[in-house]
Amino acid sequence: MLLPFEAIIVNRRIFLSMLENYSLEQLNFIPKGYSNNIFWNIAHSVASMQLLVYSLSNSNWSIPKEIVKCYRNGTRPDRLYTQEEVDAVKSILVSSAEQCEKDYNDGYFGDYKGFSTATGFDMNSIEDAINFNLYHEGLHMGYILAIKRFLADIV
Repeated sequence: MLLPFEAIIVNRRIFLSMLENYSLEQLNFIPKGYSNNIFWNIAHSVASMQLLVYSLSNSNWSIPKEIVKCYRNGTRPDRLYTQEEVDAVKSILVSSAEQCEKDYNDGYFGDYKGFSTATGFDMNSIEDAINFNLYHEGLHMGYILAIKRFLADIV
């Protein structure tokens, strides 16, 4: 089975470019009618991979626990994020996806505990989780692209 690590890493590099090229104000901006911002969507993607792939295979996370705690499913931006928080996510954004690929290729992941998402996706293996992760990151890329349309007035 071909796994989408290359696509995940390309997506993460696009996310990294956004973190490097948008101002902190732009990264924190939540348009009317939206519940999150560009930064949260990116950080949430990083946290979600840890939960979907590492946690459900009884494997240790490859990123700091605080990042998973702050951006996991069920969280929302409740304040303005700092440059230090952006820098912390930037520092692991691509490397955590590369580490996941290495861990998969090295047979690091244990027995996978099946999981069904609220939208009806069933994951019964580590391969299912990795494939779903790409889909999930694509959804959040879509949210980010929608938010970007509102940034013209935010310098």
